[in-house]
Amino acid sequence: MKRLAWLTDIHLDFLQLESIQEFCYAALEADPDVFLIGGDISIAPMLHTHLRIIEHYWKRPVYFVLGNHDYYRGSIDGLRRELPAFLQEHDNLKWLPLEGVVELSPDVALIGHGLWADGRLGAGSASQILLNDYALIEELTGLGQKELFKRLYALGDRAVAEFEPLLRRALAEYKHVYALVHVPPFQESAWYNHHISDEQYLPHFACHAVGEMIRDVMRDYSEKRLTILCGHTHGAGESRIADNIFVKTGGARYGHPKVQEILVVDERQDP
Repeated sequence: MKRLAWLTDIHLDFLQLESIQEFCYAALEADPDVFLIGGDISIAPMLHTHLRIIEHYWKRPVYFVLGNHDYYRGSIDGLRRELPAFLQEHDNLKWLPLEGVVELSPDVALIGHGLWADGRLGAGSASQILLNDYALIEELTGLGQKELFKRLYALGDRAVAEFEPLLRRALAEYKHVYALVHVPPFQESAWYNHHISDEQYLPHFACHAVGEMIRDVMRDYSEKRLTILCGHTHGAGESRIADNIFVKTGGARYGHPKVQEILVVDERQDP
């Protein structure tokens, strides 16, 4: 058996060092073999420090994706360019999708990507919601509404181009694929306060382009299964998108990071 500890939206930048240490020890209590972190680990200036702390205490593989908060006070392209060099010095820190398709058992694989809320659902570009993203991430600051949503569309399309080949590779070889992402790829999985997000928040809480891609791909692999682990909205919930697509959305509170769930993979076979 392989035990996977799934976490998301841990926001370590809200904690002092002593509280981070307490969190790290608490996360070890279930004795997982592997950690999965679904983004929003920290903010860009502190991300390396917080990743080093996690690696120091956990001393086992940590697979992670980046969330929107991880780019705060930084640049999307800048962070993505420099992170691989940092990771070369840290064997247990493994950034998805850079790791490609990760085998968990002969029948089960792990893939991942942060995705991005692409502005296409709900009220779309008529949304009156302004996230901190649009003031704290270099590529999204100082834009009018029309230009901002063009950037969001492009980030969603970029996620499709990067994630679809990984998904198809994994499904071609494995019966069951876990996809670790940050942003929910479906409206049905954008939970907030026990309900699906409303029309104003949906443009900022889901990646419609990736969701449509996943529906199309999974129709080509109807005999395979996909389990998506996401976060971003801070609302917990589960959704069955299709017979072979299941989504778990993790809940979160600032200043209170936690393990969402321990997932168990049988290394001999996946039923």
